Amino acid sequence: MKLKLILPLFLLLTYFTAFSQERTAGPTPDAKGTIKVSVMYPYAEGKNFNMDYYETKHMPMVAGFLGSNLIKYTIEKGIASGIPNQPMPFMAIGTFYVKSLSDYQAAIGPNRDAIRADFPNYTNITPVILVSEVVK
Repeated sequence: MKLKLILPLFLLLTYFTAFSQERTAGPTPDAKGTIKVSVMYPYAEGKNFNMDYYETKHMPMVAGFLGSNLIKYTIEKGIASGIPNQPMPFMAIGTFYVKSLSDYQAAIGPNRDAIRADFPNYTNITPVILVSEVVK
């Protein structure tokens, strides 16, 4: 009788232990040495930003150019400043996490004109781009 209860419990625990571990295919965005490309759109009076277009059209287009070098991308919508009663510093930030800077540059270079030509579809802001390396 006890064996009938212990065996299913053992199998259930084994199943959850084996399949509850996080699995990733390659580096994670927070892995040391990962390249992070932040495309930041500064807030300014009279500027506009179409988040829906950016999310559904522009970012997927650029992500497609990056191919297998892309680990993931994120989109952030600015909502406030860190200081009360001050304007937010950025209307939006798009971030690409990639495995290789040289592969990123090789993918973006030939597509630069197409990427820039899409800007008027969602914004009249010139972005600030920061390429960085995750250190921790």
